[in-house]
Order: sequence, then structure tokens, then C-alpha cells
Amino acid sequence: ICTTRIVTGFGVPQLTAIMDSREGVRLSGRDIPIIADGGIRASGDIVKALAAGAETVMLGSMFAGTEESPGSSVIRDGQKIKVVRGMASLGAALGRQAAENSGGESAEDQEDWDKVVPEGVEAVVPYRGEVSDVLHQLVGGLRSGLSYGGANNILELQENAEFIEISPAGIMESGTHDVRKI
Repeated sequence: ICTTRIVTGFGVPQLTAIMDSREGVRLSGRDIPIIADGGIRASGDIVKALAAGAETVMLGSMFAGTEESPGSSVIRDGQKIKVVRGMASLGAALGRQAAENSGGESAEDQEDWDKVVPEGVEAVVPYRGEVSDVLHQLVGGLRSGLSYGGANNILELQENAEFIEISPAGIMESGTHDVRKI
């Protein structure tokens, strides 16, 4: 789980990064694939990333809660969860160091770790079951998004895409409202 933008003050929102990258690739005349990496929480985010010009998306946090992902599931407050960590988190860095040195750290090495500035965090995600079930839902949402976009494939989606800015009230209206989810 990346915190680079917060820690360093550098970075841009994912859709902006995709659209800017797509324009740069177009101007270069080269065939370079664009990979959306971050901010994907639902199938609709995949549709938007592809419509903006990405050829593929990274789905780390979407798969982190699945049975097949590393780590054990635990019950917390009656909910099944999994602990995940960003590859730039302190925990991941310590894990890599331990694997490289078989845990034989000197006092000097430990002092060096005090100087590490992590750009990721450890967190919990809901347990999501089998990865095949998650993929089924994501593919279904992508197919539906293609149809709403008047597209038979990703290239047509990119050609048809039109983005508009919506207000916070519009965002709330887009989700479930006036009901309690069960």
C-alpha cells in the first residue's frame, strides 16, 4: 500500500497519470503499453483506467484479500481479514533484509534501519475468498462497462471515452444511498 505521494509530495492522480502517459506515448510515435498502478478498488475503476488509455491494470490490493495471496486470514471484530503490506513499507524492507542475511543483523545494520523512510504501509483488507471469484466479478463489471461505453473491445472503449468532472454530491449519488447495505 503505497504512500509515496504523501511521503515525498510527488505524484499525480491515477487517471491523470494514464492520460498524460498516453499522450506522451502518442507524441513519441512508439508502441509502449500503459499500466495503471494504483487506485483500483472496483471493476468500474478498471473500466475508467482502460478508457483513459491503459492497456492493463495492477490489482494488488484487489487480490491481497484472496485465499491465494500470501499471509493468513484472521478474524477481527467478527470480520475475516488479511494483513497486507506495501513493498516499500518498513515491514517489507525488514523482511527482505532478514531473507538476505538470514536474520544475522549487526548493531550497525539495526541503526541503518532507523534511517529508512518507508513509502508504504501495512494494513488489513477484507478477506475476499478465492481469486477466481474476484476475477469473475471484475470481468463481469468490465464487460458491463464496455457495453455502457458502446464498445465491443478496449480500443473502442478508448475511442468512445468521454470524461467529465463530478462533484462530491455526484459521487455520493453514484453509490448506494438512502439504504443500509447488508
